[in-house]
Amino acid sequence: MMLNRRHIRVKVMQTMYAFKGSESDDFAKDQKFLLFSIDNMYNLYLLLMSLLIEVQKRAESDLQKKRNKHLATKEDKDPNKKFVNNQILRLLRENTQLKAQFEEKKITNWELDDEYVDIIFKDIISSDLYTDYMKTRVSDFKEDKDFIVDVFKDIIAPNDKLYDYMEDKNLTWLDDLPTVNTTILKLLRKVKASTSENYFIPKLYKDVDDKQFAIDLFKKTLLNRTAINEEIDKRTKNWDSDRIANVDYVLLQMAICELKNFPSIPVKVTINEYLEISKEYSTPKSSIFINGILDKLVKEYEAEGTLNKVGRGLM
Repeated sequence: MMLNRRHIRVKVMQTMYAFKGSESDDFAKDQKFLLFSIDNMYNLYLLLMSLLIEVQKRAESDLQKKRNKHLATKEDKDPNKKFVNNQILRLLRENTQLKAQFEEKKITNWELDDEYVDIIFKDIISSDLYTDYMKTRVSDFKEDKDFIVDVFKDIIAPNDKLYDYMEDKNLTWLDDLPTVNTTILKLLRKVKASTSENYFIPKLYKDVDDKQFAIDLFKKTLLNRTAINEEIDKRTKNWDSDRIANVDYVLLQMAICELKNFPSIPVKVTINEYLEISKEYSTPKSSIFINGILDKLVKEYEAEGTLNKVGRGLM
């Protein structure tokens, strides 16, 4: 499973931030955009998995070219095939389910933009990692796996050119990249030789509830925006509203909506989540500001008895 609730909240925040209508407007197309931007995260996952496969193919054609050279050396004729035969890369290349997903989602980027395959391939073969790995000609599954984990972690994930490419292709991917990279690393670290093919087809949402949570949080925040804004304005009287960062305003709207409309989510969880998101996406002082407002609100709701939380340990 790729998505956690925090990432869902970030996606809702981005959609809310881009939403220019009023709450009476039909926001079906914005909801569609929200779900599309979440689904698109899966395409990013596939794109990176296909990059690993293309690098393996590139290594193979490289050996072939050397072998066919007019003046092939002994090393050219009998090359070390350890990288080409890496068992993890083989597993990925031969995975029919992955192949089907690439076709279904039209993941053909590297055919057109093969210079990125070249960049990564050259970075790998010029690395110390590669030199150490190629000191021997045979390897076991664990050595192959450790090597690919390190290649992904140290060479592919931090690559600036690849990062710029993702940004050009799809703006929302930059926010997805850390989550997708973590997912891929987890999968690579835990793969076994006997792993079934669908292992590399992770689920996007943990369950149906998570997808519903995304829709409900977006809808309920929008539908109650006027009332929520009044609550915020009342508590920020000594703040010039132009001075409140737009992102903070959206995060406050969502947090208040969540406190009031999601009885099964503990108050602490809601507050922590929005503080963490604000640290990442807003100004340095945002989390202090948001925390102050939410803290005040929760105390008032508790005093009025309007916090309808269900289950134990929810305060």
